[in-house]
Amino acid sequence: MTTAFQGIGISTCRALALGPAFVDGRASNSVSQSSIAADQVTVEIERLDQAIAAARQALKAVRNQIPRHTPINIAEFIDTHLLMLEDAALVEEVRRIVADDLCNAEWALQRQRDTLVRIFDEMDDPYLRTRRDDVEHVVQQIQTFLQGVLPQSELATQDLEGRVVVARDLTPADAILLRHRGAVAFVTEFGGPMSHTAILARSLGVPAVMGIHNITRYLRQGELVLVDGETGTVLADADPLTLAFFRDRLRAAEVRQIRLRELVGRPSVTRDGIAISLLANLELPEDVELAKANGAAGVGLYRTEFLYMNRRGLPNEEEHLANYAEIVAGLDGLPVTIRTLDLGVDKRVDSVPEPGPGVSNPALGLRAIRLCLKEPDLFRPQLRAILRASALGPVRLMLPLVSNVHEVDTVLALIRQIKAQLDGDGLAYDPNLPIGAMIEVPAAALAARALARRLDFLSIGTNDLIQYTLAIDRLDDSVNYLFDPTHPAILRLVRMTIEAARDLNRPVSMCGEMAGDPRFVRLLLGIGLREFSMQPGAILDIKEVVLQADTRDLKRRTAALFARLDDTDPGVLIDELNAA
Repeated sequence: MTTAFQGIGISTCRALALGPAFVDGRASNSVSQSSIAADQVTVEIERLDQAIAAARQALKAVRNQIPRHTPINIAEFIDTHLLMLEDAALVEEVRRIVADDLCNAEWALQRQRDTLVRIFDEMDDPYLRTRRDDVEHVVQQIQTFLQGVLPQSELATQDLEGRVVVARDLTPADAILLRHRGAVAFVTEFGGPMSHTAILARSLGVPAVMGIHNITRYLRQGELVLVDGETGTVLADADPLTLAFFRDRLRAAEVRQIRLRELVGRPSVTRDGIAISLLANLELPEDVELAKANGAAGVGLYRTEFLYMNRRGLPNEEEHLANYAEIVAGLDGLPVTIRTLDLGVDKRVDSVPEPGPGVSNPALGLRAIRLCLKEPDLFRPQLRAILRASALGPVRLMLPLVSNVHEVDTVLALIRQIKAQLDGDGLAYDPNLPIGAMIEVPAAALAARALARRLDFLSIGTNDLIQYTLAIDRLDDSVNYLFDPTHPAILRLVRMTIEAARDLNRPVSMCGEMAGDPRFVRLLLGIGLREFSMQPGAILDIKEVVLQADTRDLKRRTAALFARLDDTDPGVLIDELNAA
């Protein structure tokens, strides 16, 4: 079987689609520098402000088109871009460049865009690094109006019902409009699994494949395109046999989705009677409804970084508390694990000191728990708010990027001090608030037993654990092929952590992407994992595997797998485990 085109990209939504291509012909706006006279500065800044106002109105128009019945508050993605249009780090700095350097607004905007993108590119956290996409999207929107080009001109006039949209990049606003107009899939040259557009695609259930460079050059308008969101594959001009095979898969996927929805209310229990907790990873309080709709038993990872983004100052204790109270109330008694902030010197917020001279690798520098302990004024308001939120419902507190017991001992001492302060202030909290740590670096996995003695639970963050262990960046196209959850070192570190927690009778969960991949469920059950946390859309896929599993049998067969790990390809061994 042959095809005219086959591309492999980054899957961001595990679903399938088939339809004629709509190739978005919008090119990126080219920007050139031109000088202005001093007496033209006011007019040029007015032109910039008019473009920003027009971009704001365009985003608000998209926001007003969002159907009210959507499973999550998708408007939050548009609100993020609206906030950025007010951000002094973007707007005020562009105005300053125009005035100081006597240059046109387009050039000043492009210069500030380059500065902000460079800052985000230096971040270690993959989720925060992909926020550069938001900068790109907002700048592109303003440039469009500055240059007098109608935004989304082609998209706004085309019938997209049943079509696969192929574009260089898509903003969250684009994604909402396209879905509203009937598009069945997105394929882009840029973007990644943690971009806001990717998160939105998963929330909408739209198959999306990103990162296929130059695909807009290779595909033709109307060409039949197959999008496999499970493998990240895009096929065009497929032969009849391939088309027939793919249509069979589509029909089977539709039947399977109907069957999976029937699992929502079923207890997540294996065939031999072992209860397995399937939890959700969430970014925003509004995502709670999506988690509950998929039968989540709670929230295993609630990221709090967004509270610090798109603002000049730090959130205070009451802002933290209001946010946590909202998610606790929305869960109706289900537990939530709140991770303390995972920011670093590569993400600038007010009151956080600049890195010292010689800082060349933020990935190994002052970030996450290290930053929090160095800057307790940054940390205390969040700790106080989490403790106070624990009086409202079942809450757990989780520390990111822990690498040694000294960090844990220091945090526990700080929490004891804060509890005494709350007692003195007459403020309620759960005195038995569970405190845990993420196992994200090899040192933490190797010291898991010592950490477990001091903590109430552990949680394995496989995304960072794989990156730090294998010394690769999964967002770097040149090395991300090395990102391998089946590497023997990764499997042994995961098993070591689970065994250490189990021996000390401590709960242990997994909240990385590995936990939401059906391929690894049997392996993890066999090792002893009983708590999985994942993006909400993966919960039913994992539950299906859990309901068919027998942990006693898997324990025996997983032990045999590890005995062969040095002599046989781990991927082959895992496939054998799943096939048996």
